[in-house]
Amino acid sequence: MSTDMPAYGLWSLVVVNSIIFILFAYSFFKPETSRDWRSFGAFSAFLVALFTEMYGFPLTIYFLSGWLQARYPGIDWFSHDAGHLLEMMFGWKMNPHFGAFHVLSFILIGGGFWMIAAAWKVLFDAQRQRKLANTGPYTCVRHPQYVGFITVMLGFLVQWPTLLTLAMFPVLVVMYVKLARSEEREALAAFGDAYRSYMAEVPGFIPRWARFFGPGSASGHNSGGRRP
Repeated sequence: MSTDMPAYGLWSLVVVNSIIFILFAYSFFKPETSRDWRSFGAFSAFLVALFTEMYGFPLTIYFLSGWLQARYPGIDWFSHDAGHLLEMMFGWKMNPHFGAFHVLSFILIGGGFWMIAAAWKVLFDAQRQRKLANTGPYTCVRHPQYVGFITVMLGFLVQWPTLLTLAMFPVLVVMYVKLARSEEREALAAFGDAYRSYMAEVPGFIPRWARFFGPGSASGHNSGGRRP
C-alpha cells in the first residue's frame, strides 16, 4: 500500500498546532492556582510531543521502521498518512482520516474538551455562590476536568500513537489522580460531611453507568475544591 509523500520537518505546523490546541484547552480550563498550571502544563507538554512527531520528526516511525517494514510491506512508512499507525496496521486501504480509529479519536477529543468546558462552568458558578456544585458532569464523576484531559489525550493516542506520548500517558494519569486526591483532602477540610456524602455517591474518575438507568441520581452533592 502506498500513501502520500513524506511530510515531516514541518516545524511551523508543530508550532502552530501546539499553540492552537494549548490555547483552546486554556480557554476551557482557565488555570488559576499553581496546581492548575501544573496539570495544564503537563497536558501542554503532551501536545507538543505529539505534534513534534506528527509534523516534525517521526521518532517512533524511525525507531520501529525495520519491524514495520518487515511486518507490513508495501507501505511507505515515512509518509504522513502512515503515522496513523492503527489504521495502517489494521489494513485500512482508504484515507486514514476517514478510518474508524480516526473517527473514534475525534469523538474522544471532542467529548473531553466538552467535559472540561462544562465542568468549569459548573465549578465557577458554585465557587461564586460558595456552595458545592451539584449539576452537569459533577453528577457523574468527582473530577470531570481531569477526566476530560485524560480523554483528550487518549483520543490523540488513538489517532496518532507515538512511543513518547504512550510513555507520557500513564505518568500524566497518575499525576492527575494524585492531584485529585490532594484536592479531595482540601474539600473534606472545607465541606466535611457534605463532601463525604458526595464521595460515597459519585465515583472519582469512572462513572457508574448503571446509575443512568436507575431511578436515583447523585445530583444532590458535589465537589467544592478548585479542580475537584
